[in-house]
Amino acid sequence: MSQNDIIESITGKTVQKKKSKIPARLDLLQSISGLFLALFIVFHLIFESSILLGKESMYSLTKMFEADFIIEGGSPLIISMLAIIISILFVFHAFLAMRKFPRSYREHLRLKTHAKMLKHTDTNLWILQITTGFMLFFLGAIHLYTMMSQPQNIGPYASSDRIYTDLMWAMYLLLLVSVVLHTGAGVYRLIIKWGIFDGKNPRRNRILSKNIIKAVVVFYLFIGLYSLATYMKIGYEHKDNYGERYHSTSEVNHAS
Repeated sequence: MSQNDIIESITGKTVQKKKSKIPARLDLLQSISGLFLALFIVFHLIFESSILLGKESMYSLTKMFEADFIIEGGSPLIISMLAIIISILFVFHAFLAMRKFPRSYREHLRLKTHAKMLKHTDTNLWILQITTGFMLFFLGAIHLYTMMSQPQNIGPYASSDRIYTDLMWAMYLLLLVSVVLHTGAGVYRLIIKWGIFDGKNPRRNRILSKNIIKAVVVFYLFIGLYSLATYMKIGYEHKDNYGERYHSTSEVNHAS
């Protein structure tokens, strides 16, 4: 018999148990870390799509992130440091999110049955997040490790060689779809959970938020797939010169 049970049996009064604030704080940390990762993904996919503007644009952006405007020629080490920071945030967010994952096959079946019975959109979005989150734990780790260990292999030719000749296109395709769907569902659930944009008509504004998120997801899938196809095209054209690095027009003129 617990101490509370003894007190209740003696006094005849129900003892109010103090609720822990830890789950709520962990939920808040999960939301904050997820929001930061979502912002990173939004900008990262835009930066990756710079290849659509041409090799020179993608190369210039890469050099900017290597701090070429401060360090002559840039330093790939900066890319590694950024990848390490994102990796730490990625693992931290995954650790918090795994608290709500089904822990056994029986729990998975119960969740599946529950979703079929209710046919609730938001419940299905949660299942989508669990599925894509599981995929990202592996696919995202591979990508981040590549960025940490091979930061010098980022550029119009180096990235295209990795995607086409090194046959990494399938992994990046799955990564793209998973991260865009996971981010879209995550941002929508953040809006619903914390009542962002509810205003005076929560139902109407939530429907509007959902439609906006859907449009954004379609947009990012489009530019992501278009960018991936462009990298593959460049990789195909460059396959006979695998390993050769791209040099900007100014670098070529300076060398000559």
